[in-house]
This record gives sequence, structure tokens and C-alpha cells, in this order.
Amino acid sequence: MASAFSICKLYKTLAGCIVKFQFIACFADSIIEGMEITIFTSAQGYSVHKINKFHSHYLQREVEIDIFLPLSYTQTNRTYPFLLLNDGQDSEAVGLKNTLDSLTQTNGIPEIIVVGLYANAYRIQEYGIAAQADYKNRGSRAGSYTSFVIQELMVYLSQNYRMDTQAPSNTIAGYSLGGLSAFDIAWNYPEVFRKVGVFSGSFWWRQKAYEEGYVDNDRILHTQIRNSLHKPDLRFWLQAGTLDETADRNQNGIIDSIDDTLDIIVELTRKGYRPWDDIHYYQMEGGQHNPNTWGQAMPVFLQWAFGKRQGGF
Repeated sequence: MASAFSICKLYKTLAGCIVKFQFIACFADSIIEGMEITIFTSAQGYSVHKINKFHSHYLQREVEIDIFLPLSYTQTNRTYPFLLLNDGQDSEAVGLKNTLDSLTQTNGIPEIIVVGLYANAYRIQEYGIAAQADYKNRGSRAGSYTSFVIQELMVYLSQNYRMDTQAPSNTIAGYSLGGLSAFDIAWNYPEVFRKVGVFSGSFWWRQKAYEEGYVDNDRILHTQIRNSLHKPDLRFWLQAGTLDETADRNQNGIIDSIDDTLDIIVELTRKGYRPWDDIHYYQMEGGQHNPNTWGQAMPVFLQWAFGKRQGGF
């Protein structure tokens, strides 16, 4: 198959700063005719390839994608470990590029490739647990989203970007419902993603409403972990903030988001995963359910995933 870059039409909109490509190619059974890539270059740090029209057969829509490439990417032929990030539309709000530039320049992490996947109006259906929608049938397209990531996106990325697909630090992460999705994908494809990061994860995802006799065993992800085999070499980074929410369904003085996260850790521990070695819990005093908090946590997460691990447990 010819390289995508050899069959594209090139446009220069700002010399040396922004370059736009329009593709006429087909990858992984997904037609991407008319796909456009705008390249935002930087002399000091990470550049961004913005894909505006990646058509997914599984999602039956076009996906917007940001690909953050390190400064050395155009200067060497080396491969790089990667991070796949759900809710890529929040990357600017969490200060992702500035954090990558700072950590790389101070040797807090090595150079990596980051792929941010934008969600859209279908987010509540595409994110979730692939095997089971929740009690309101939310997450009904989570299986399709997983197929898009594994069978379309990863194939395209591995063919067109120098990602080290065997690196032990390859990670998937997300915020809130995107974090639940990231966990589910990593759990089911540990050969692709060796680590998973969850910021304020929607671990409440359940199969029964409170008023219909809900019990904690109705939480879908907890049950999936309990009924699954141990996944060797998979590692977990879980963040929660003390102000993520105010709900406390069991009236134990601990908000539900922290309770649900700690119970995930209990299930993982029962499967043989070890706190600190395999599971890293990062609780933020005063942390809220918003990009500002997640941006503050991002350097800690990136150093856990790709550099020197920092405190949690």
C-alpha cells in the first residue's frame, strides 16, 4: 500500500506554521477520502497534526483527532511510546501541550506521541462499557467505539506515525465517562494498552436505577472485573477529587465518586493487582469534576505513565 503522505494534496496556509493535507486513500476498510490534516508546528516543543475528517465505518461518522508530535519527530527516525486520550476536545482546557512541553524540556518524561480523540453529540452512547449499556441504555455504541479505536484508528496510526506499538508504557486515558471508556478498552485489549489513566471516572455506571432496588453489585465495571481473568502487566492510575460531587448514596461520609473508585481498587486487588506497584490512586483535596482539576493532575499522571512515578498510595 502506498504511503498516505505520497498520495495527498498539499496546501500551505501559513508558511512554516500551518500545513494542510487532503487525503484520497483507504485504510483498514475505512474510507477516508477527503480527510484533511492541518499541521501546527512549533519551534520550541510539540507540534499538532489536526485530522478533521477521519471517517469511521464502525461509528458511521467523521472523527476529529489531534496528534501531538515531539520536537525530534521530524529530526530522527526513532519510534515513540504513545498515549491515546478520550475527550481530546478538552486538551486545550487541561493545558496538555504546555504540560507536554514543560515535562519534556525538564526531562520529567521522554518524548511521546499523544493522540486526542474528540467526542461529539454521541458521547453518551459511544463511551461506556462495550459489553453492556447502562440502565438507561446509555453506552449502546461503546462496542462500536472500541472497534473504531482498535480496528481503524490504531491501524491507521501505526501505518502513518512512528509509534512504538510494543512499548511497555503505551497508555489510554480519559476524563469522567471518557475515563470509564478508557478503562474498558484497556481491560479488554491489554496487548495494545499496557496502562490506563482515569480522571474522575464514571465508575457509578450501573445496570439498575436507585429507585428500582439498586445495590453496589449493579455497578457494571466492578462486576466485569470480578468476573474476568487477571490481565498480566496491566497497570492502573485512578484520580478522584474530594469535590467531584456531593452525592453520598450510602451515607458513609464519603462521596460516591471516591467510594466507587476505591471499590474498583478493591476488585483489582482481589484479582491480584498490587497497590502502588500496579495500582496508583491519586486523590486531590478540593479537586473538582472539571478540566482545571484534570489539568493540575496531568503532570502527575504523565510522569506515572512515562517517567518517574510519584506518590499516591
